[in-house]
Order: sequence, then C-alpha cells, then structure tokens
Amino acid sequence: MNNIHIPPVVKNLLIINVLFFAAKYVLLNANIDLDRLLGAYYFDSQYFGIWQLVTYMFMHGDFMHIFFNMFALFMFGGVLESRWGAKRFLQFYVITGLGAVALQMAVQAYEVYNITGAIYNNPIQLEFLKNQGVQGYINIGGIMDAQKQTLMGIYGFPMVGASGAVFGLLVAFGMLYPNTQMYVMFIPVPIKAKFLIPVYILMELSLGVARIPGDSIAHYAHLGGALLGFIMVKLWGDRNNDRFYTYYE
Repeated sequence: MNNIHIPPVVKNLLIINVLFFAAKYVLLNANIDLDRLLGAYYFDSQYFGIWQLVTYMFMHGDFMHIFFNMFALFMFGGVLESRWGAKRFLQFYVITGLGAVALQMAVQAYEVYNITGAIYNNPIQLEFLKNQGVQGYINIGGIMDAQKQTLMGIYGFPMVGASGAVFGLLVAFGMLYPNTQMYVMFIPVPIKAKFLIPVYILMELSLGVARIPGDSIAHYAHLGGALLGFIMVKLWGDRNNDRFYTYYE
C-alpha cells in the first residue's frame, strides 16, 4: 500500500467528496439539507443558486453513489493527472462537470418548454409538504398528471454527484489508452477500452431517451460530461510538452 501513488488533485478531490458526504449526514441532525443547498436545481427553480453549478459535483445521494464515483476517479483520474499534470487535470475535471450540468439543464428546459411553452418564469407554484419524506404538488391547470410529476421533478429536486466529470475521465482514458484491457462485472473476459467505453456511452444515451419510470439518474449529465471530455482531448491534442509538470521525478 505504501507504493500506491495518488496524484495531488485526485487525492484532494477524494478527500473533499468524502468530507462533503460525511457532513451531509452530520448536518441532517441540525435540519440542514446540504443536497438542497449545494445540489444543482433547474435554473428557473426557486431553489437554484449559481454556486450549485460547481458544488453539485461534491454531493452524492448514497454510499454506493459516492463509492463508484470515487473508485472511478481514483482508477482513471490518477492516470490522467499523472499524464497531464495537476493544473490541466483540474481544468478538465471542472469543465466536464460544468458540461454535464449544462446539458442536463438544456434537456430540462426542452421538457419544460414542451409542457408549458416557456423555459423561464413559468406560472408554476411548487410547494413541498413534510409527510413521510418530501412530497409536493404543482398548482397549474391544463396539463396531465404525468407532466405535473415531470415538472415537480425538474423544479423541486436537485442533481448531485460527480458522475458527469467521471464520464469525462472515462472518455479521455478510452481515447488516450484505447487498447487497455478492462474487466466488467459478470463478464469473464477483458474488453479493450476503445470498445467498452463507447458501448457504455450508448447505453446512457438509450436510457436517457427511454425515460424509464422511476429512473432518477441524470443520464444526460453523464453524456454532457462525456461530450466535453471528447472535445477537450481533441482540442488539447495531448502533446507531451503541454504538461505542466511530471510526476515520479
């Protein structure tokens, strides 16, 4: 274990995410909901704050959510930071996270427009009632119950998690190390990154389009992070002389 090297940005991101996750449950005892304060709400929601565009990346829903995101950050982020250097890696991580929330909000705006005819300053009155958890209703006529539920989900519940930035890391890893053999749970043979990661992205796209009832995962945020990751690797060209410094000196 003493030989395991974790580059500084990845190490600090791991620590910050774990601290935020712990603080979330500690502060619940004081009736402070960090998900509501720091998660990313739709920009027309009464709960939206501009800081949420960044802070949402450090919040997670449950243990499995943060575990898989941090495991991927450790596995793929460490390789990429060691290749690019700390400054460039941090730029990549933040920009892909911003791309994730941007695409998610764009899709939400499209859904809101299809229901109400506007994406901003809608005549929506959203209230939450405390009763066996969080429930709510929307006081607006002329729309179906399913559409009301869609609006309630968009306006009343935040997006949390580093998954968008993590998908950016996955795409970058697949582009820079395409022939790396990767193992997937329940598949007994290794699969090259250049085959596995595109299939994973296509699965996210199909799940986003399908809109399966009860699916609360922000699939378009994953796709936004993946898209920005692809664009940035292409733009950077990944030349060795672009590195800010080299590890293992």
